[in-house]
Amino acid sequence: MSEILLLHHIQGLTPGVHEFADRLRAAGHTVHTPDLFDGRTFDSIPAGQAHLEEVGFDAVRARGVRSADGLPAELVYAGFSLGVMAAQSLLQNRPGALGGLFYHGFADPSWFGTWPGPVPVQIHAMDADPFFVDEGDIDVARPFVAGHPEAELFLYPGSGHLFTDSSLQDYDAAATDLVVERSLALLAAL
Repeated sequence: MSEILLLHHIQGLTPGVHEFADRLRAAGHTVHTPDLFDGRTFDSIPAGQAHLEEVGFDAVRARGVRSADGLPAELVYAGFSLGVMAAQSLLQNRPGALGGLFYHGFADPSWFGTWPGPVPVQIHAMDADPFFVDEGDIDVARPFVAGHPEAELFLYPGSGHLFTDSSLQDYDAAATDLVVERSLALLAAL
């Protein structure tokens, strides 16, 4: 079984993030879900964005990176949207990464240095998500996956951004079931 560091999205460590983590735990995995917002959650992406602007994006990403302190080197790094930034940074820079599960986001790997070699990675998003598509994540993800046989990009029909969070409006149960199934398949292969 794998040990996973799962970092929440811009609306905070919501009940839906906990539920998603519990689905991975139910398969026997250890999942750490640090709270990067000190207990605060937000009822919308704009409200979370306003908080992020107050605290600072770099400060929140640094909290996410520090959340790995004290954990084993052999981790799977996972994140939802905002959480992908710290998860991807850790995967690329902290020795021992076993894999990556990136939900609703992906950044140009050059932002964090060099890619660490053949580390299995999955990227999950909706095919009309305005954040993933219009802000360019998909334009970075497609060539990355094309050049890394150990990486997979899964696009689901729809325009919801945080569709895997059962406590939010964009939740899509059927798509989330498939995300969990595919995530568990990656974890089982490690």
